[in-house]
Amino acid sequence: MGRLQSLAGFLALRRSVAGMLAMTLLVLMGEKMGERFLPVYLMALGGGALSIGLLSGLDNLLSALYSIPGGYLSHRLGFKRALLVFNLVAMTGYLAVILIPRWWAVIAGAALFLSWSALSLPATMDLVARAVPKSKRAMGVSMHSLVRRIPMALGPLLGGWFIWMWGEVTGVRLAFCAALGMAIVGLVMQQRLIEDAPGDDGSDLPRNPLRLWPEMSPPLRSLLVSDILVRFCEQIPDAFVVIWAMKVIASPVDAVQFGVLTAIEMATALLCYVPVAHMADRMGKRPFVLATFVFFTLFPLALLWSSSFGLLAAAFVLRGLKEFGEPTRKALIMDLAPEGRKAAMFGLYYLIRDVIVSAAAFGGALLWMISPTVNLLTAFAFGAAGTAWFALRGREATPAR
Repeated sequence: MGRLQSLAGFLALRRSVAGMLAMTLLVLMGEKMGERFLPVYLMALGGGALSIGLLSGLDNLLSALYSIPGGYLSHRLGFKRALLVFNLVAMTGYLAVILIPRWWAVIAGAALFLSWSALSLPATMDLVARAVPKSKRAMGVSMHSLVRRIPMALGPLLGGWFIWMWGEVTGVRLAFCAALGMAIVGLVMQQRLIEDAPGDDGSDLPRNPLRLWPEMSPPLRSLLVSDILVRFCEQIPDAFVVIWAMKVIASPVDAVQFGVLTAIEMATALLCYVPVAHMADRMGKRPFVLATFVFFTLFPLALLWSSSFGLLAAAFVLRGLKEFGEPTRKALIMDLAPEGRKAAMFGLYYLIRDVIVSAAAFGGALLWMISPTVNLLTAFAFGAAGTAWFALRGREATPAR
């Protein structure tokens, strides 16, 4: 028992954190069974490259817009009740995809279920910030990221099997039926395990969230600039990675093989989280964030050189390494956010970042229509710029008080 308690302490596991992790595992397991194959599903329903770009762009834009209500609702309702609301929104989106097999209905449903991560992230970060000591914050955030990657690895494998068994249309719809069931179970577990935390009336928060901008510290603003540039690198090709692997390269892979590639990516990320979090809590966060930006930048080049399953597997290992310091970056944001406003400031950071980055996904579709090579090389250029900015301007700042 003593060893288990020591392990739980090392991994920053508290009752509320454990409940949040169980909820995250179930909700994302269902979502990732179908979400990863939405570009292929859109094409099967008659949508073209622009519909895929629209999906990716809306993902980023709505994620940005949802981050502020996510932060504000967590502040006002408390994270437990806020998470309940967010789960119900996602379940409504699943129903739209299940009941209406049209590409425009998929876009509408995705606007709801893809919002779950953006809506819930400020609340989950607020939960971690309150439930674990500051010295274990990177570990707490890393455990959340680690658990998120389990369904990211296994979900596409199951989704690929659904497509293999029932085809691109019926298989995806059945995958979302499973997603709905898992979301219901996750909702029940969330309400049973997460300890309630009172909200407040929100009277101390400005109605215009941009008025929180003066409270964002200069080091956090520098991180934000780097993050935006690097996310351009990620999002320009992101929706087309599955198209590149399954439709474009000399030796295309099938849906099951693409699920294996995603599992390779997630397994690589999983192996990084705990040791990196432990070192970041002890040694500082800047070197690990910088390494993450380097891996983001190199992935488009690796993808460009990959024309077979074996080469794609190596590229997806690199893609998994881009998660090297992602939890550390989130922990750094929470360190720098003002006390009492962490969820709202986290939401503002993501609002600014994702509103700007949403243009990358729309632009990525246009670049893809020129040529996949132009798309991937443009992505690399943005990543190099963001990495250079952080190398020159990023600092290990004293957390805001």
